[in-house]
Amino acid sequence: MNSSDIQKLLDSSDYGDRLSGLNFLRQLPAEEGFRMLKPLIQDNNARVRYSAVSQLDTLGKVDPEAALEMIRDRLSNDSETDVRSAAADAIAGLKLTSAFPDLLKAYQETSEWLLKFSIIACLGELGDSRGFSVLQEALLSPNELFKTAAISSLGELGDLRAIPLLIPLITDQDWQIRHRLAQALGHLKTPETVETLEKLALDPIEQVALEAKRSLGR
Repeated sequence: MNSSDIQKLLDSSDYGDRLSGLNFLRQLPAEEGFRMLKPLIQDNNARVRYSAVSQLDTLGKVDPEAALEMIRDRLSNDSETDVRSAAADAIAGLKLTSAFPDLLKAYQETSEWLLKFSIIACLGELGDSRGFSVLQEALLSPNELFKTAAISSLGELGDLRAIPLLIPLITDQDWQIRHRLAQALGHLKTPETVETLEKLALDPIEQVALEAKRSLGR
């Protein structure tokens, strides 16, 4: 489909057409796709906005400063939680560390679990050490989804301060926590974490043992 046909879909009054047009943007050069995407970021339909914002983590590389402005606006002002969550993901995907204060503000002020979860899950990919304290707090959450996301993000972040927080989880009764731990420790290679991975490689749950062996390079 050529760009003029895609533009007709994006200009349609039918939100289904606009969603289709957004999907076809992936076939175009990034510069053209980004230009055509921009008006849809503030579409009156939440599903369209979500789809548009979700593509910014790739198309936003064309103009990171313009993308940052749009993402900040949606993170702070969108009426739909899933759109705000997609904005958080885009910040991480584009490594926009200057937007960390915006993520922190959103995390502290929202009562929506989905947005909190998305921010916890993206902080590792963002790679900003300022996220450590948020992840440390999330690791103690009674919400198991927050806890598992924090484990993964602490591993991705690569901050060695996480090691004494993570190693005690080897005794967690939930095998999925131990599985996530085995993944995370693979990013934090020290003699202490290798020793813990050796123990996890003997875990009675096969998935945990295999992940630990993978992290050990076996």
